[in-house]
Amino acid sequence: MGLAPLLVAEIFRVIREMNKKGVTILLVEQNTRAALSIANRGHVMETGSVVLSADADELLADETVQRAYLGY
Repeated sequence: MGLAPLLVAEIFRVIREMNKKGVTILLVEQNTRAALSIANRGHVMETGSVVLSADADELLADETVQRAYLGY
Protein backbone atom coordinates (compact mmCIF):
# COMPACT_ATOMS: atom_id res chain seq x y z
CA MET A 1 0.00 0.00 0.00
CA GLY A 2 2.96 2.31 0.47
CA LEU A 3 3.75 4.88 3.11
CA ALA A 4 1.65 7.87 4.06
CA PRO A 5 2.70 10.99 2.11
CA LEU A 6 3.76 12.80 5.30
CA LEU A 7 5.98 9.91 6.28
CA VAL A 8 7.55 9.80 2.80
CA ALA A 9 8.28 13.54 3.01
CA GLU A 10 9.93 13.05 6.41
CA ILE A 11 12.06 10.16 5.16
CA PHE A 12 13.27 12.23 2.20
CA ARG A 13 14.02 15.16 4.53
CA VAL A 14 16.14 12.90 6.75
CA ILE A 15 17.97 11.48 3.70
CA ARG A 16 18.78 15.02 2.50
CA GLU A 17 20.12 15.99 5.93
CA MET A 18 22.25 12.85 6.21
CA ASN A 19 23.67 13.40 2.73
CA LYS A 20 24.56 17.03 3.55
CA LYS A 21 26.65 15.64 6.40
CA GLY A 22 28.63 13.52 3.95
CA VAL A 23 26.86 10.22 4.45
CA THR A 24 26.64 8.12 1.31
CA ILE A 25 23.17 6.68 0.81
CA LEU A 26 21.92 3.99 -1.54
CA LEU A 27 18.26 4.72 -2.21
CA VAL A 28 16.10 2.29 -4.14
CA GLU A 29 12.88 4.10 -4.94
CA GLN A 30 10.12 3.66 -7.50
CA ASN A 31 9.21 7.36 -7.42
CA THR A 32 11.84 8.36 -9.98
CA ARG A 33 11.24 12.10 -9.85
CA ALA A 34 11.49 12.24 -6.04
CA ALA A 35 14.58 10.04 -5.92
CA LEU A 36 16.43 11.98 -8.62
CA SER A 37 15.51 15.30 -7.00
CA ILE A 38 17.69 14.43 -4.00
CA ALA A 39 20.29 12.20 -5.68
CA ASN A 40 23.76 13.00 -6.97
CA ARG A 41 23.71 10.06 -9.41
CA GLY A 42 21.10 7.68 -10.67
CA HIS A 43 21.12 4.21 -12.14
CA VAL A 44 18.20 2.91 -14.18
CA MET A 45 17.56 -0.81 -13.94
CA GLU A 46 15.45 -2.96 -16.22
CA THR A 47 14.89 -6.66 -15.50
CA GLY A 48 17.74 -6.67 -12.99
CA SER A 49 20.37 -4.99 -15.15
CA VAL A 50 21.66 -1.43 -15.04
CA VAL A 51 20.84 0.07 -18.45
CA LEU A 52 21.71 3.71 -17.78
CA SER A 53 23.86 5.61 -15.26
CA ALA A 54 24.40 9.36 -15.07
CA ASP A 55 24.28 12.39 -12.80
CA ALA A 56 20.76 12.85 -11.43
CA ASP A 57 20.31 16.18 -13.26
CA GLU A 58 21.23 14.53 -16.56
CA LEU A 59 18.71 11.76 -16.02
CA LEU A 60 15.97 14.25 -15.14
CA ALA A 61 16.69 16.14 -18.38
CA ASP A 62 16.94 13.00 -20.57
CA GLU A 63 13.91 12.74 -22.89
CA THR A 64 13.96 8.95 -22.88
CA VAL A 65 13.95 8.86 -19.08
CA GLN A 66 11.20 11.48 -18.99
CA ARG A 67 8.95 9.46 -21.30
CA ALA A 68 9.66 6.07 -19.71
CA TYR A 69 9.80 6.93 -16.01
CA LEU A 70 8.57 10.46 -15.36
CA GLY A 71 5.27 10.46 -17.24
CA TYR A 72 6.12 13.25 -19.69
